[in-house]
Amino acid sequence: MIKTGKSLLTAAALTVGLAIGGVASVQAETLRVAYDSDPVTMDIHEQLSGGMLQFSHMVFDPLVRWGRDLQIKPRLADKWERIDDTTVRFHLREGVKFHSGNEMTALDVKWTFNRLKNSPDFKAVFAPFSGVSVVNKYTIDLKTDKPFPLVLNAATYIFPMDSKFYTGFAENGTAKDALVKHGNSFASRTASGTGPFIVTSRQQGVKVEFERFTNYWDKKSPGNVDKIVLTPIKEAPTRVAALLSGDVDFIAPVPPTDLKRIKKNSKTNLVTLPGTRIITFQMNQERRKELQNSKVRQAIVHAINNKGIVKKIMRGFATAAGQNSPEGYTGYNAELKPRYDLRKAKKLMKEAGYAKGFTLTMMAPNNRYVNDEKIAQAVASMLSKINIKIDLKTMPKAQYWPEFDKRSADLMMIGWHSDTEDTGNFFEFLLMCPDAETGFGQYNSGNYCNKNVDKLTLAVQQETDTAKRAEMLKQMEQTAYDEAAFAPLHWQNLAWAARKGVNISPIVNVMNFPYLGDLVIKK
Repeated sequence: MIKTGKSLLTAAALTVGLAIGGVASVQAETLRVAYDSDPVTMDIHEQLSGGMLQFSHMVFDPLVRWGRDLQIKPRLADKWERIDDTTVRFHLREGVKFHSGNEMTALDVKWTFNRLKNSPDFKAVFAPFSGVSVVNKYTIDLKTDKPFPLVLNAATYIFPMDSKFYTGFAENGTAKDALVKHGNSFASRTASGTGPFIVTSRQQGVKVEFERFTNYWDKKSPGNVDKIVLTPIKEAPTRVAALLSGDVDFIAPVPPTDLKRIKKNSKTNLVTLPGTRIITFQMNQERRKELQNSKVRQAIVHAINNKGIVKKIMRGFATAAGQNSPEGYTGYNAELKPRYDLRKAKKLMKEAGYAKGFTLTMMAPNNRYVNDEKIAQAVASMLSKINIKIDLKTMPKAQYWPEFDKRSADLMMIGWHSDTEDTGNFFEFLLMCPDAETGFGQYNSGNYCNKNVDKLTLAVQQETDTAKRAEMLKQMEQTAYDEAAFAPLHWQNLAWAARKGVNISPIVNVMNFPYLGDLVIKK
């Protein structure tokens, strides 16, 4: 077992980790959570993923965060204003304490920003930014190189870390601030944030336990959860059974096959929301010359019956996609429809000179996205109809992401929710030419590269004319569609379930970051 939280924090933190204060002290409750997986690390800058952002909102706090109405809400920054075209000033809350007992100041925000700029996963988010200037102890200026329309969107990623806590050397002689992808660093096994919960123990793949941080700054929070036990249950039927039997209080995700069952149960509540996470397969053009041929990529896209996947595997709890952007996003192009057409797919394979087909390797997680393994199996079967034989390998996400980073297969599954709620984010991470220095294309395992798309993606970062920006984003989607830059499957809807009395409705959202610090449990 890796002990964290109380065993590694300072004595100051120990004095606040055992009692519940403020509003939560009236009816302190324990929440037993079963997710399909647990956080793969405790270093919130090591991996940009939905699971890690869920963890970040439990143990840390952002400068600002999204509300359920998709409006920016104040958190560690209680107000902000634009100073000029390239500067936004944030005023920090005073007296906010880290779990270590250290006070959060502007220096912590600057330190965190600099670390984010060096993170392989986050540097692309902050590429438009030139830096953070400290105005005074509780005020910082977030500066961009040029006018940038998404400053507040990007600020939702800034979860101030305890710079004093992460300064110096660990017992093994390594730097405490070291950021190591898929490695055993101090930050990957230890955390000191400002968030509502302290990690008290962690067994990777088995259980994570949290206790309420009694010096938590948000005294207006209605939350009364003083302890959380998070147990990863990969198998969906087992997860649902645990809820129905009363072994756990809250589960996510809920498989489409059990939505009606949970809804009809008198002891449980079901909450659903339309999703904006796109599920795709990327086609690695560097690994296989066949995939460099746009007709082969088009054949793959036309051979995948994504409407059939939605109907039969997702039980209608998703929307078949033809592009990255869901309806409502600025770059959504209504003309880009799903395009299953087996006859055309076979014709394209013949035109490309591959009528007899070939073999491709495919990798997918089996506990990251709803029905991910079943979807991969279905796609493999569909591609066999155009004589593409698939060597499929699935694995838990803790093992999958290192393989994804190594681009270990010809076809790799990736789901992406734009946490900036903007079309540009899809292109920055999934479709720009991969560049380790800038961080652009960090999750582009297909190695798709179109310099014109890159130019447009950078241009929309600076375009403040909303109408012009929308047309540019739609043009980017059109190009990706025409070139079959990736194989879109569907936008995954969201579902959570809890026992009666666990009021999850106000704390879940389309970003899929349940704000558990605000959760109220009633007897």
